[in-house]
Amino acid sequence: MSRKQQLLKRHRRNKRIGLFIALVVLIGIGVMVSWWMRLVLAILTWVAHEAWFADHLFYSPKGDYKYKFPPYTPQPKVHLSGDRLRLDEGVMLVDDATLVLALQIKSTWLGRFLDPVVELSGGDNPDRQTFERGVNGLRYLNLSGQAEVLSRGELRLRGRFCRLLGEPVLWAFEHPDYSRQRVMVIAPHADDAELAAFGLYSSASQSWIVTLTAGEIEAEHYQQMGLAGVEASRLKGSLRAWDSISVPLWGGVPQERCIQLGYFCLQLPTMQGAPDEAVASREAQLDDTRYFRKFNPFALGSDADGVPSWNNLLADLRELIDRIQPQVIVLPHPHFDPHPDHLCSQQAVMQALTGTAWQPEILLHYANHLHDNDRWPMGDAGTGVALPPQFDAVEPLRPWTPSLSTEVQWRKAMSLGMMHDLQPRLPLKRLVRRGIQRFLAARRWPAFGQNEFFRKTVRRHELFWVQELTGKREPN
Repeated sequence: MSRKQQLLKRHRRNKRIGLFIALVVLIGIGVMVSWWMRLVLAILTWVAHEAWFADHLFYSPKGDYKYKFPPYTPQPKVHLSGDRLRLDEGVMLVDDATLVLALQIKSTWLGRFLDPVVELSGGDNPDRQTFERGVNGLRYLNLSGQAEVLSRGELRLRGRFCRLLGEPVLWAFEHPDYSRQRVMVIAPHADDAELAAFGLYSSASQSWIVTLTAGEIEAEHYQQMGLAGVEASRLKGSLRAWDSISVPLWGGVPQERCIQLGYFCLQLPTMQGAPDEAVASREAQLDDTRYFRKFNPFALGSDADGVPSWNNLLADLRELIDRIQPQVIVLPHPHFDPHPDHLCSQQAVMQALTGTAWQPEILLHYANHLHDNDRWPMGDAGTGVALPPQFDAVEPLRPWTPSLSTEVQWRKAMSLGMMHDLQPRLPLKRLVRRGIQRFLAARRWPAFGQNEFFRKTVRRHELFWVQELTGKREPN
């Protein structure tokens, strides 16, 4: 069982215990009040749960986030005077530097019911970064894009439903512009490339998108249209295979540079466990990857047999890396992203790189899912992306957070809207919950899509973790 599943299991157990206690209390109260009052209390308890206790937050908001950054990372001295953040005199920042500010944040009593927000103002790019309700610990704000206003001494930080405490610490990470290089994005499923890296791949000198699975399972939406289970699964996989090839064109990546490998959703861990064996789809009654490869611009070596095995996946990746010769590979982060297909995708790339003639210079890791906070990035679409929760700083990390203009954010939102898996309406329960949270918790969702990923990923930043590779490449 994965850590994510363990946390969810514990969360559900605690929720059941809480509901049992609430039921006992209601029964106790019911002895003293009339039946209609018991009904009102039960409804109010449910509304309160939906408004303030329905988040999947698997840790205490009172804990400090813990990060290590590489030694010798520049740490310009800053001071928070009132609400103004000031650099020491004479210190200037590079405009496109990734800026991370560590600060103690403590929620007010209202911040237990309304999301605590740190507002950044004073320049042309005001921002809001949101944290957990009841927060009381060290957090890491993302000040990328604020270098100029901070250098002028005009950047202001204001806590809304929270207070900013202690002496802040600033890190300034300077990176080359990775978008000027040849980029290969590894997407475990259709839409992962857009969620994590639309801004990057749409601005890169040359981008390739490699999607590993067809994403054919959980096709209930298509069964509601009248299709049987197998037909619905095959239709969903075919549509998502089409999405993986066609939607990147909206970001300037032609079909000739998009590859769908056609392996089966949530079967990568089983493939990894038995590298020689063919692992069929769970729901589509298919054991041939060629079924979902029909839109590919060229054939791969494994098309000779279409066997859905780990060894064929490694062969595909090695063939593509040597053919594309990417300078930058974008892939899931092995620590932050717990999705089993994402973990296996990252491990497959790393294993494939041990057998390629070509070696990239840079790996950029992303996280479209988290272990312990399903709302991260918290807050509204269009706002900044603070660093995610982390409570065990195992190794130094180097963040890179390119900024997305408002126009690019809208284009990213439209790319997500084209993805079939993000189009179905939310279940009634979630729509009701959103209505309650909008009214009682002042939460807002974007108008361009109902799926939660529209809120979480259409932001002013995209966040990557940089890993430099030291291997030598063979010349062209």
